[in-house]
Amino acid sequence: VYRGSVKDFQGFDANQDAEALYNAMKGFGSDKEAILDLITSRSNKQRVEICQAYKSLYGKDLIADLKYELTGKFERLIVSLMRPPAYADAKEIKDAISGVGTDEKCLIEILASRTNQEIHDLVAAYKDAYERDLEADIVGDTSGHFKKMLVVLLQGAREEDDVVSEDLVEQDAKDLLEAGELKWGTDEAQFIYILGRRSRQHLRLVFDEYLKIAGKPIERSIRGELSGDFEKLMLAVVKCIRSTAEYFAERLHKAMKGLGTRDNTLIRIMVSRSEIDMLDIREVFRTKYEKSLYNMIKEDTSGEYKKALLKLCGGDDDAAGEFFPEAAQVAYRMWELSAVKVELRGTVQPAGDFNDDGDAQVLRKAMKGLGTDEGAIIEVVTKRSNAQRQQILKAYKAHYGRDLMADLKSELSGSLAKLILGLMLTPAQYDAKQLRKAVEGAGTDESVLIEIMATRNNREIRAINEAYQEAYHKSLEDDLSSDTSGHFKRILVSLALGNRDEGPENLTQAHEDAKKLADVSSNDSSDSLETRFLSILCTRSYPHLRRVFQEFIKMTNHDVEHAIKKRMSGDVRDAFVAIVRSVKNKPAFFADKLYKSMKGAGTDERTLTRIMISRSEIDLFNIRGEFIDLFDKSLHHMIEKDTSGDYRKALLALCGGED
Repeated sequence: VYRGSVKDFQGFDANQDAEALYNAMKGFGSDKEAILDLITSRSNKQRVEICQAYKSLYGKDLIADLKYELTGKFERLIVSLMRPPAYADAKEIKDAISGVGTDEKCLIEILASRTNQEIHDLVAAYKDAYERDLEADIVGDTSGHFKKMLVVLLQGAREEDDVVSEDLVEQDAKDLLEAGELKWGTDEAQFIYILGRRSRQHLRLVFDEYLKIAGKPIERSIRGELSGDFEKLMLAVVKCIRSTAEYFAERLHKAMKGLGTRDNTLIRIMVSRSEIDMLDIREVFRTKYEKSLYNMIKEDTSGEYKKALLKLCGGDDDAAGEFFPEAAQVAYRMWELSAVKVELRGTVQPAGDFNDDGDAQVLRKAMKGLGTDEGAIIEVVTKRSNAQRQQILKAYKAHYGRDLMADLKSELSGSLAKLILGLMLTPAQYDAKQLRKAVEGAGTDESVLIEIMATRNNREIRAINEAYQEAYHKSLEDDLSSDTSGHFKRILVSLALGNRDEGPENLTQAHEDAKKLADVSSNDSSDSLETRFLSILCTRSYPHLRRVFQEFIKMTNHDVEHAIKKRMSGDVRDAFVAIVRSVKNKPAFFADKLYKSMKGAGTDERTLTRIMISRSEIDLFNIRGEFIDLFDKSLHHMIEKDTSGDYRKALLALCGGED
């Protein structure tokens, strides 16, 4: 199925188009609107014919005339469209290695994403256009393992056999693990050989096998074992193997997010993918970033340049509200990856040679007399497990006849006090306190209710109920019921029971559940959409729900999260989305919340503190891994940049390391 956004123009006449372009550039000024309308609505093959007709009719070079008449980004875009794909790639690479410095990102993007045939055509076009050998030029302009991998990719010799050997898949996954994680140093040659030569289908299975045996995705190992441009190249290769459309969606988003626009990247991708997979890229973009590519271009560019880019984009998926096969495939792959069992690890472990009485003495000394030694308090509290902190509380009381919590409260202040005091509570006490704060007083903090209730397991929920009753002499269910309403209240009350099934998946039941979630035709108010989602999302086990979500994608070509966002609103939507994301990948859910708590102006310290405390002994190590995978920066780095003083020192101690 053709997945480009630009198609052959029906009733095409090269001579007529050549004449129209000539008239648009004749005389004083040029009709840019006419030029962009014509060129963006013709396929590349037709544009090449227009160039030939233009030369035959007027004895002039059309590309040269366009360069003369147009300027800036608009000129670069239009001229790029006039070149055959291989020659456009050749020009991009020539520009990337010419002059002072090298545009490594351009080299990576082109050579990591092109097929064998596209690479062969590129090498031939480079030779024809510049009378130079592309491999020799790249070898002369790059170095080390980065150069070696580029040379391997330039051969265009990736295996194309769809028949996969399970034994070889297992061997390659094992070889990659032994070349990196299990080796002192890294055997880069093994990474180059396997990632540079094996077929796409084979490598997808290798990546799945690697996740099973290493307990982490191959991307995370590459980040840990490789560095610099070589690391970026290998990550690009892996992303393109997984999904070329997803890779380009990410590149386009990065080209436009934040201040300024990387116009060269934007132009190169919009031109090169317009007749290959632009529809797939649009779909993945809409799914990943909850915004259409069309709208992001519209907001980030201007003038004729914007109009031409929007023509190449080919449509606004926000307006259409659709969800398509490529995006479904990406979502399905993510569900499959999430189903692989990965060991959850906290960053705070029980201290060896623990001495509760000794720690109590250190804390008393830190708070005695004039001033407070915050560093000593941080060192003790953040380096002990919660169970050990409970022992310290008792030892402090026995030794000094004082309440350690009261002393800490009087000596510390601000964000540090909230963090340290939160760490001294048991997990259930801490969650109960956060829930109480969320419902008491004027207004309700629904986001806190959703975060805690949607992510805790049965045992944790039951412990929270007990702690809440003990601390506030009221049941959690009663407070949730009195402070919320409608379907949102029903969701929270259901979750507060802590009665989620804990069994394995049931394929037959999963298929039926998926059918219930997909059914939009029911008019029975007792079986409303929200009721059906509640009865399944709030009661089924996590393994079973993962299977339900996979069946839902197969059945509808929709991701269940997308369906929720499209069909629901407000707190109900947010609660169901949180449950889905928690089922899919809980560490990724918290990584996203941590990132949002620190990005932009100001810091949401309540959310940052709450998550760092509550996940420090459960899965904060995994959250760190997801954080760097999702946002290309470490949690440690972002905390360091976004916080200060003793609060930062304590958070970094909980974080447990720089990735």
